[in-house]
Amino acid sequence: MGNIKLLVMDVDGTLTDGKIYIGAAGEAVKAFSVKDGYGIGQILPAAGIQPAIITGRKSAIVEARCRELKITHLYQGIADKSLCLRELSEKMGISLDQIACVGDDLNDLPMMELCKVKGCPADAAAEVKSCCEYVCSACGGDGAVREFIEWLVKK
Repeated sequence: MGNIKLLVMDVDGTLTDGKIYIGAAGEAVKAFSVKDGYGIGQILPAAGIQPAIITGRKSAIVEARCRELKITHLYQGIADKSLCLRELSEKMGISLDQIACVGDDLNDLPMMELCKVKGCPADAAAEVKSCCEYVCSACGGDGAVREFIEWLVKK
């Protein structure tokens, strides 16, 4: 997998457990794994792989997490993730064969199917699991992305 230049990640159910906590004042809270953060912020750059997020929802929480991890390729509120991925590939000047993807649900499938290497959390939808080269033992939001990153850079 030495020619992978970009790892595209989904957020809800992949980088988080898929739950959205809403407080009495309407504020939303999401939990992210520090293990995933280390993989994204330390392991990926050391391997020469850039991180990107393509997600269907919009969230200031995700923007804050991306700033923290120095993820500059953030695309939120995306209905057609595969189109967004194609545009990002062209913008970065890399082929789809140089992209890995990790996602968990049916809306991720069209995007994932474009990528050379695919992974998912243990609690991903069955259809997603069936298209992946690597199914993590960890669930979404519990270090699955870190696990996939470690597998990816070893290959």
